[in-house]
Amino acid sequence: MNQTSKRKIEQLRICAEQEVEVGINCFSDVKLVHMALPEIDREEIDLHTRFLGFSFSYPIMIASMTGGHPETKQINAVLAEAAESLGVGMGVGSQRAALEGTEQEEDSFRVVRDVAPHTFIYANLGAPQLSEYGIEGVERVIEMIDADAVAIHLNFLQEAIQPEGNVDATGCLAAIKEVCAALKKPVIVKETGAGISYAVAKQLHEAGVSAIDVGGLGGTSLAAAEIYRARVEGDELGEHLGYLFGWDWGITTVESIVECSTLPLPVIATGGIRTGIDVAKSMALGAAICSAALPFLMPLMDGSVTAEKVVARLKEMSEELKVAMFLTGCKITLELNDAEVIVTGEAREIMEQRGFFETIKKR
Repeated sequence: MNQTSKRKIEQLRICAEQEVEVGINCFSDVKLVHMALPEIDREEIDLHTRFLGFSFSYPIMIASMTGGHPETKQINAVLAEAAESLGVGMGVGSQRAALEGTEQEEDSFRVVRDVAPHTFIYANLGAPQLSEYGIEGVERVIEMIDADAVAIHLNFLQEAIQPEGNVDATGCLAAIKEVCAALKKPVIVKETGAGISYAVAKQLHEAGVSAIDVGGLGGTSLAAAEIYRARVEGDELGEHLGYLFGWDWGITTVESIVECSTLPLPVIATGGIRTGIDVAKSMALGAAICSAALPFLMPLMDGSVTAEKVVARLKEMSEELKVAMFLTGCKITLELNDAEVIVTGEAREIMEQRGFFETIKKR
């Protein structure tokens, strides 16, 4: 087993067993305006959503979570089964371990397409790996799961805390641009918990990416997860850095959605999406679709790994979303982009200071 594969199973267990959610609830500063006369029939509300030319039953995806270790195969299979049964999309975890490893590591990813032949699935590789594996490596991770798109993830906060982290970020933008030019598949660039600012989003748009996943501060912190790995390894510096940066470093999901949605690119809202109300708020702020990981992982970690639990959680979120749409007078999900929203507190202060608060009204 290579080091990357070992790290993947460690991170999954930590996220399931330890406290890794940041204390910032970035959606608490956002409120949807209640419509006392919605003038629609709740039973006729349509949650179908289109993203990158694909159709989804709900505007919710199962976010990149795991893979790269034999023990993760069953979890990926269950997530794929749930996605296939409900008609939602999903991503896989970083496929670096498969590129470095054996057939077993690859199988933990390949199972996703085997179980979900009709589901929108995106492949996943880190930006630092682009210089190592090139276009050929990106094409290989796409082929591995017959992916409909590929996500290039940015996780430099986590890398900066890991003792084995790759902290050479030079040339990543040029490599992303090269990937966008070479591939026929859509390229998504995604953060993993620290958010994406307008300036970076603009660079990515100019590089040719098809969508941005903000991966904002407000949900699971992979940097905080490094605290527990460092503690086991006796790495006092790593543990200290994890505490210092893991809980509040980054741009919240709410702020990142607003900044990134000023560009003509579809935005995926990830980072602290826990309820259908969070989905509705994200779309009112400008997101095209949302994704989450921890809400779908937690039901699987009690010893019985079954798709029914993930399906139940997705259905629950969809019903919550439907109620939020009914109470804001939105019959289809696209109408959420025009729903009235109020932003207060720290989120508003930051948006005003950064010059993006007025864009909420003008969008």
